[in-house]
This record gives sequence, structure tokens and C-alpha cells, in this order.
Amino acid sequence: MMKASDEKKVKEIARKAAEAGGRAYYVGGFVRDRLLGLPTKDIDVEIHGIFPDKLRKIVASEGTVLEMGESFGIFSLKGTDIDIAMPRKETVTGRGHRDFDVSVDPFIGVERAAARRDFTVNALMEDVLTGEIIDTCGGLPDLKNRVLRHVTDESFPEDPLRVLRLAQFSARFGFSVHEKTKELCRTIDLSSLSRERIEGEMKKALLQSEKPSVFFEVLREVNGLGFWFPELKRLINLPQNPAFHPEGDVWVHTMQVLDRAVLFRERVSAPFAFMLSALCHDLGKIEATKKINGVVHAYGHESLGQPLVKKFLTRITGDRSVINYVLNMSLYHMKPGVMIRAGSSQKSFNKLFDDSVCPFELICLALSDEGERNESIADLLFERLTNFNETMSRPFVQGKDLIEAGLVPDKSFSEILAYAHKLRLAGVSKESALKQTLAFARKVNKKEPH
Repeated sequence: MMKASDEKKVKEIARKAAEAGGRAYYVGGFVRDRLLGLPTKDIDVEIHGIFPDKLRKIVASEGTVLEMGESFGIFSLKGTDIDIAMPRKETVTGRGHRDFDVSVDPFIGVERAAARRDFTVNALMEDVLTGEIIDTCGGLPDLKNRVLRHVTDESFPEDPLRVLRLAQFSARFGFSVHEKTKELCRTIDLSSLSRERIEGEMKKALLQSEKPSVFFEVLREVNGLGFWFPELKRLINLPQNPAFHPEGDVWVHTMQVLDRAVLFRERVSAPFAFMLSALCHDLGKIEATKKINGVVHAYGHESLGQPLVKKFLTRITGDRSVINYVLNMSLYHMKPGVMIRAGSSQKSFNKLFDDSVCPFELICLALSDEGERNESIADLLFERLTNFNETMSRPFVQGKDLIEAGLVPDKSFSEILAYAHKLRLAGVSKESALKQTLAFARKVNKKEPH
């Protein structure tokens, strides 16, 4: 919710602006979310009818001003969540998201100011002092009907990022998309957008939606998958064995897994990377899917998918830790379910969990993948994880123990430590493991040329 101290500052700025002949409005998502009864933090205010120098002095009377450039006419107050803007005119200069000439026009009027917004529900304005809602674009009925509709045919296509914003708003708020807006989006080229912008909109959808699949379903419907998400597009109509996947093709399955992963999103250490793992886990089926004796199989799709997963991720993010996490999770996502049904030993599970970037989150991904079948295996998997954690909490052989026993670190030392680690995973006590490791070291050293 808006902090009382911030609200007090905004109202004081609005009062001083009114005394100077201006008028202050809450705008954009702030108004939309307030009317929807959603939490509001970032406060966007637009002030009309005052020249920039005068407004700068008014804002400065309430704190330290942080200015975003004279042409943008945007002021922030340090230590607050308040952004104060002036009405602006924007002229397209190119195809990119930032290719605009922007100029301040304090006297443009509310209708023209609202017309530069993307969707009608984001074009609503609220008088700061009186609470009056100004709706020049039909945003109130669209908000009531939970519909996303573009403001104008002319300005909407000027910013291709709006296609992504449409998809993430639909996912976050559960709004439908007006048919004419879909038609317009199908004409918009997304190739000029930056990777950072794509990642930003997708991150909002993955982390703030109850059904993040809607983000990709909307993009699919408006032909927006091709340039940035071609691997996902290839999942559409890719068959699966109905005995294991009665839900349909790989696209349908992936979207279901993505939505089920939301149940674990608040419990994992890296929510964005985890949700991306749910999205990418079956990309390998693009390469692995074959019909054998009339039956669809995707043998080895976990390993075959690694290059596809990496290619997809490097297109949308530069975060190496995210990429490595998703590569690891997608490689092992099948194993927990397969191993529990095969009755694999605790030692085998220890090896799997040791190879996993995060064992708990691997289980969460596996359960998301399993769907309704996960109830029968969840308790067993978490029991195996508890046993693994107990094993890893015991004392174990370390490098310093080997040095104290007389070994000299050399080129064989890492091999000897790896052997000690295998004994640890097997549950061998430290005392016994030290004896076995030293015996192994003597054998290794005998093989080494002197």
C-alpha cells in the first residue's frame, strides 16, 4: 500500500500546484491497481498546467529532487516511491522501444495525455485532491469487464514492447484481450526489442501471475512467439505418448507444468530460474521425438535438449547463474520420478542430489512435471532428500585430513578427494572413509611415474 508519508507529500505538491494554476493526477498502473483493490507502491503523478521550472521548485519543497532529464520532465523524490511527471508529446523516430523524440507540453490536456497510453485501463486518471476519476478512453467499463483494449490504432503499434506488456498484463490480472487489439498486435514486428525488455516482461509474468501460461498463450494467439521464442513455438503440435500424456502435445504439457510450478514458486531460492526450468524442461523433445512401431517416444530428451535450452536462454537473459541453473534442472528433471518408481537405492539418490544444483527444487520441478501422478511419489522423494541431508551433515574426509595423514597435495590430489566424496555419498563413516581413502591414495601414487 502507499505509505502515508508519501501520500502526504503528493497531496502537498498537488495543493501547491493548484495554487499555481495547475492540476495533479494519479495516472497509469497506480489508478488501475487502486480501482482493482490491489496493493499499490509506486506512485505515478502527472501535473498539468505548470511550466517545468515552477514544478521543479514545488517538488523540491517536499524533498531532494532526482531528475530524469529535462526533455522527459520526470522528477522523483529521494527516499520515496513517488514519480512526478509532466504531460509529454512523443514522436516516433525509429523501430525500437526507445526510438522516440520526447518533449514536455504542460498544456496538452487530459485527452491527448491519456491518448499516448497503451491500454484503456492504463489511461485512467484520478485527481489527487478531489479523487475524481477522469476517463477519456473508456477504461472504466474495460476495467469492470476485465478487458485489455488498446487506446488508439495510430499510437499503439509505435512501441512493439506493448505486445509483451499485453501478454503479461493478461497473465497477471486475468484479463481477456479485445479482438481488435489482437489483430493490431499481429501486425507488429518484435525484432527491434532488446533482450532486457523481453526478459523484464517475461519475468513479471513468471513471478507475478497465478497462471503464467497465459503470457505465452497470448503471444501464441497474436503470432508473437516466432522471433524471441522459436523453440516454444516448435512445441506446438509436437506429439507425446498419450499413455503418459493424455493432455495432448508438448506445448499443452509445458503450459500445464508452468502453471503447476507456481505452487512451489514461493518456496524456492531462485524463483525466476525455477520457473524458466519449468518452461524449458522438455525442449529436448524437439530433437528426441520419434515414432517407434507406431508409438511416440522421446528417449534422451533431457540431454538432447541441453543445446536448445542454452540457445533459448542466451537469447533472453545474460545471467549466467540463471542459465546454468536451468541447464542443470532440465538435465535431471526426469530422474526423481523414474528412480523412485524403479526402487533405486538411497546411494543412487545421494548421487543425483549431489549432482543437482538444488535437490529440493529439483523435486519441486519433478512434481510439477508429474502433475496428478505426483501425490504417490512426493512423500517418498522428500524422504530420500531428508536422508541425503542427514548423510551430508555427518563429518567427512576433507583435504586437511589427508594432509594431516601425510599426503602431499599434487596432481593426483583431486582424484583422491573425489574418491573420498564418493564414500561420503555412500554413507561411509569418516573414520572408515579416511582409511579407505588413504589406501586408495597409495594405489594411485604407485601408478604415478616418479
